[in-house]
Order: sequence, then structure tokens, then C-alpha cells
Amino acid sequence: MSFSRYNPEDSVISAESVVRAMWSGDAYTLSTFFTASGYTEYYTEVYNGNPSVSSSELQFDVQYGHIAGSGSVPINPSVRGYSPSRIIYGQYRNLVYGTETENFSFNNGTTTANQIYIINIARSRYKQSIQPGSLNLTLKSGSATIQLTDDSNTTSLTRFIGENRVFYIISGSNGNAYTSSAATSPYYGIMLPDLGFIVLDASGSLTPYIQAANLTTSSAQYNQNKLFTSISASVSGSGTGFQLQSNETVSARYFFTRVKNSEFNYTTNPSIIDANGNLLYSTLINNPQTFITTVGMYNDNNELLAVAKLSKPLVKDFTKEALIRIKLDY
Repeated sequence: MSFSRYNPEDSVISAESVVRAMWSGDAYTLSTFFTASGYTEYYTEVYNGNPSVSSSELQFDVQYGHIAGSGSVPINPSVRGYSPSRIIYGQYRNLVYGTETENFSFNNGTTTANQIYIINIARSRYKQSIQPGSLNLTLKSGSATIQLTDDSNTTSLTRFIGENRVFYIISGSNGNAYTSSAATSPYYGIMLPDLGFIVLDASGSLTPYIQAANLTTSSAQYNQNKLFTSISASVSGSGTGFQLQSNETVSARYFFTRVKNSEFNYTTNPSIIDANGNLLYSTLINNPQTFITTVGMYNDNNELLAVAKLSKPLVKDFTKEALIRIKLDY
């Protein structure tokens, strides 16, 4: 077996961005919403079909957090305020701001949001990140309806909180504000595409479109379901449901396999010779040729690492040269 060594210039690395619909089945719009029975005060999982059916898949979950622990039952009756809603608020505050002292603030930083709703996209759905400009989320409560999007197309700046990109949630569609005033105030929340979740202000600005949270602590309130109700109600009437796309950077390495005219013209297949070592096909004596179907890639120890298959056999003889491009995705 003969080998041909790759030179440094025979290989190049490339990266490309792949944008796909977010939901199962490559669906851009999620218009059917189902929850599993037995949800907790911490979260409610949302599926694209009846969870009891095996074909249904988890799409996202919704959560509710309160800075002081209101709206959920204390975990320990002896420790006032230490409840699921307080844990959730603190968890996402730490994820976003990296501190336990910074509080959420959405309305141009003028007010503190004591309550938040979280839409946490299932990890298997958003791949590497949420695609900015693809968010269209309709909320409906009674006759009040609003469509939310991120402000990625209204600003030329890439904003960060800590090391995480952040986009503000505004009234609009496809990353664009409905009006110039909607592009700056009010901000209804934030989207962190690289972390895969959306935080919405539950303190007042969305009250017309989401039923107000019950802040009692004497019994479980499951306030996150108020957000779920507004999302699921959006598909009735003129609502678009929940539209979103994912983004993934796929790295690839290309190997350019160069076959010169004097190389690989003789087959090593033992079936072309008889028991005495004579060629069975006399035409190969003066006019040898081969059919390239596979390129094997080996390391310096002659260990096979990868195999590339051609779509059809490539005829090779002394009058032909070939350049085969091999792509390895990772």
C-alpha cells in the first residue's frame, strides 16, 4: 500500500454559522402547548404535544422568581421567605450578573424588578445559542395582546452583562420595534442568547398581558403558569404563537488530497492476477488504470483515522490528475 503525506498547505480550517428553526421537527413556530401533570413550584415544562405520547418532546419551561420569596410556600416554615420563588430569583440573578446583590432592572435601569418570569429553552433545542432577531412571542390575557421581540435590529452595539451577550425585549417583531418609541421604552425583559433563556419583567409592565402573580405564601401558587396561560392563549385570534430560531457555529477542516498523474495507477486488488502471478487482463499491461472510490486518512503509525467516500468512482491513469477535497465536521 502506498501513501501520500499531506503538506501544511493542504489543510485549512473553516467555520460557518448554521441557523435552524428552534422547535422539534424544524418548526419555526410553536403553536401547540402542553404541560405535564404534577408540575412543581420551581418550573412547568412545556411540550409540543401530549407528554404521555412518546413522540412529544420538551420545548421549554417557565419559571417564576420573587426577590423576597413571595408567591410560593417556604421550604422550611421556620425560615421565612426561603421559598422556591426566592431561590429562582437568586439563581438567575447569579447567572446573569454573577453576584447575589445585583437585582434585575429592565425599564432603562430606572426601577428594580422584584418579580421575574423565565422562559428557559430546552438545551437540546437551541444548540449553541438563540438566533437574535428571530424572537416573536405573543402574550394574551383577555382582549389585551402584545407581541414581543428582541432589539437586535434596533441597535448597532453588542451589549454584554458580564461575559454574556444581552438583548432587550421590546414590542415588535423579528428584532424590529413597532415604533421608534418602542425601541427604547419600556423594556419588558432581556434575552441572553448564549445562555438560552429569556427573563421577563413580572413587576408591572406586562401586567395587562399576563395575569398578576399571587404573592401569598400560605399555599402553592404556581405563578409560572400565568405566563404559560398567556403564551398558550396567543394562538387564538391573530397571535403568532412562539417563534424562535437557533444558531450553531460548525467548524470544519478541509483536506485537499492531490493525486498526481504518476501516482495510484496500479491497483493492489489481488483478484486481477492468477495463481502464477500473471495479469488476468492484458489491457492493464500497457494501459494501467484504477478507479478511486475511497480515501483513507492515516497517522504516522499507519493507523486508519478516517475514511472519505466518493459519490462515484473516479477513473485514474497516467494521463489524469485529481484533486479531492475532504471535509471533516466537528
